[in-house]
Amino acid sequence: MTRLLDVDHLVVGAGAAGLAFTDALVDHSDARVALVDRRDGVGGHWRQAYPFVQLHQSSTYYGVASTVLGGGRIQAGGPEAGLDERADQPTILAYYDQVLARLVATGRVELFTGSDYRGDRTFVSERTGERFAVPERCRVVDARYLSPDIPAGSPPRFAVDGARVVPVNDLPHAGPAARYVVVGSGKTATDGVVWLLRHGTDPDAITWVRPRDPWMLDRANIRPDPVVYLGMVADLMQAAAAAPDLPALFLALEEAGIMMRIDPSVAPTMAKAPTLGRWELDLLRAVGDVVRLGHVRVAGRDRLELDQGAVPLPAGALVVDCAADGLKQRPRVPVWQPDVITLQPVRAGFPCFGAALIGYVEATRDDDAAKNRLCPPSVFGNTLTDWARMNVLGFGASAAFSAEPDVKAWTDRVALNPARVPPEHPRTPALASVQARLANAVPPGVARLEQLSRTA
Repeated sequence: MTRLLDVDHLVVGAGAAGLAFTDALVDHSDARVALVDRRDGVGGHWRQAYPFVQLHQSSTYYGVASTVLGGGRIQAGGPEAGLDERADQPTILAYYDQVLARLVATGRVELFTGSDYRGDRTFVSERTGERFAVPERCRVVDARYLSPDIPAGSPPRFAVDGARVVPVNDLPHAGPAARYVVVGSGKTATDGVVWLLRHGTDPDAITWVRPRDPWMLDRANIRPDPVVYLGMVADLMQAAAAAPDLPALFLALEEAGIMMRIDPSVAPTMAKAPTLGRWELDLLRAVGDVVRLGHVRVAGRDRLELDQGAVPLPAGALVVDCAADGLKQRPRVPVWQPDVITLQPVRAGFPCFGAALIGYVEATRDDDAAKNRLCPPSVFGNTLTDWARMNVLGFGASAAFSAEPDVKAWTDRVALNPARVPPEHPRTPALASVQARLANAVPPGVARLEQLSRTA
């Protein structure tokens, strides 16, 4: 027996992207939505995230358009006093429960948890076996296309042959170890190392397997203050316009206080560009035992085998897996296709804003070709070339959607948009100066990034 749902959109995935899309769609149309997720609640990967995780940038930039996560609060103490609040896992999950309650209260959103989408407009409850279908007029929204992998939900990307290996989620409960071996180059690995050091681990007791060194953004520049954020973008574009090549550009951005690297003697090749605090950078630099022999292939009882060699493991070592693929590098596809709406980032970075923008455009436009013109997909950064391409695509998309008066007015009101200047923001000389600098810097900067992304 199949139950037919009277809905206009079937959103597959009730994580950050699916909720941001649904929130904007419901607020700007009379659409009826079925939200489907295999997990037992909303929030996506946050339901399995490691317990000490925090957003790596301001809470303001995360969540849905209707409700500001954290309310724009500023940290009053600690190493980031004066910077914007960064929500932790419990705060994010409570926020998404609040968002869901608001959506359900409209009477036009129904959530189906513990359910598996089977394709062909049907999904099945894994608890009851009940089958559901949606009508032909209903649009299917793929909110899982770029869903991240996380260590707790993925097996290690290497073979385990006698070593003691735990996902980063288990680090707080693993007990003391003779040596901690942190595997991974990205934000999860930096979080794991910082957690160990802040909980009294001797830096000399940590081995960090870092296949690639990363470039990271200084968190102090990525904050919802138009003078600060737009000033950073203007500096970035000015540096891009003058750059002879991408490695030189990143060195110039480091000199300008925009980009950071852990080891000043190593040229990073990874540019996913999460944000990092200077205080975290100081901690990370205390770890001297860094292994750069490629990816781990086998974690054995007494050694790690890597692409380019092996290193010994002492008795009692704990291998901490932080190497899941958090930012997927999948092909860009048109957001609107006849059979599916595929959620992807639109501007450079900030995926929640992209998903909300797609929801707003879906709610306010009828023609798919016009929608795709307003929301061409961008990519996530990975290599330096990917990062350059991400910015080229993102600035092109920003120019497209900002040319529409209603979209521009909406994006200026939505805190998820890092480049917005709120209508109530004082029009100070400092802001006017930054905006003028930005207007002059963007055309040559984007043009040069386009060249560099093709010649690298």
